Amino acid sequence: MRLSVFSAAIVAVLVGFGGTVPVILAAAQASGANAAQSASFLMGLCLAMAASTLVLSLRHRMPTIAAWSTPGAALVASATAIPGIEAAVGAFVLAAGLVVLTATLAPLGRLIDRIPTSVAAAMLSGILLRLVVAMVEQAAVLPALVLPMVGLFLVARLFVPATAALLVLLFGGGLALAMGLVKPIAAAPLVTIPVFVMPACDIATLIGLGLPLYLVTMASQNLPGFAVLRASGYAPPTRSILGVTGVASLATALMGAPTTGLAAITAAICAGKDAHPDPAERWRTGPVYAAAWALFGIFAALLVALFAALPPALLATMAGLALLGPLAGALGTALSVDRERMAPAATLAVTASGVTLAGVGSAFWGLCAGLVVVTLERWMASRTAT
Repeated sequence: MRLSVFSAAIVAVLVGFGGTVPVILAAAQASGANAAQSASFLMGLCLAMAASTLVLSLRHRMPTIAAWSTPGAALVASATAIPGIEAAVGAFVLAAGLVVLTATLAPLGRLIDRIPTSVAAAMLSGILLRLVVAMVEQAAVLPALVLPMVGLFLVARLFVPATAALLVLLFGGGLALAMGLVKPIAAAPLVTIPVFVMPACDIATLIGLGLPLYLVTMASQNLPGFAVLRASGYAPPTRSILGVTGVASLATALMGAPTTGLAAITAAICAGKDAHPDPAERWRTGPVYAAAWALFGIFAALLVALFAALPPALLATMAGLALLGPLAGALGTALSVDRERMAPAATLAVTASGVTLAGVGSAFWGLCAGLVVVTLERWMASRTAT
């Protein structure tokens, strides 16, 4: 076990937790959860991610990293007609059940396997680019915090690449504290107590929330997650991944938690060269990542208060720095073949736009754009050959 395995997994957890917790909490509030149910909501997500990652990483010996569906959480947060937490949990059960059902349908697995590597890598590039650009934007807003962190990272990575990100995180936290940017930590219980909710069958909520949540999780979470693994040189077992994450989501839905899927952004950290130079050994980030999320689940309420006290610029900078390497690798894969650059270029442009249509994120539409270009190019090539 290299130190880089631990540092990559911990940075992935910190980036994933700190960057999207506000969306998760907004989703819990919109679903009608009270304070105790909101803590259980977050705890369920953490435990589902930990269990799915541990099982998949040990079983398949690849960095198969699970994450909560941020687009799915945003969908829940934007819902305005949920009659109560019980109806919301009913929708979560439906969405998770549909993921399990998808795992049993072979045509979907074959369809995902046929996605060109260049298009998948371009979709990943578009996802990562948005977060790297966000770091640059924060440099203009708070240069006294962001620029020293970037400078330290560039120097530290030359000498201690395995621990550069963790050094920057500690340095950034101390600098933010010295600058008076860290807010007081709100009072919170030490250990989170799970609250189990009996699902209710509300037809309107099942159709208006359950079905869209399934589609958003598949299109904006799982497909980019498969792209991460492919771009890193792995052949993801799609049906196994969908089955495990779907079953975990079914179990934790009764704790008030929505669906868990395959990670994209945080998986790029664990599946990259900085985690381990040997791709066959990067699966070891999975158990470390799972253990950290299990602890986060136990102490979810306290950790939410802690991360809420940190300045957003610090978290955005950590995410951008951690993803510079994966972005470079994905771009290289996407544009490596001269005659196939139009499709990945279209995918990158649409994905990086961040546009949302019909409740589905830009990663799915970027994939669609790339596949349309690939289909047209292959059709023209076949006509020319005949």
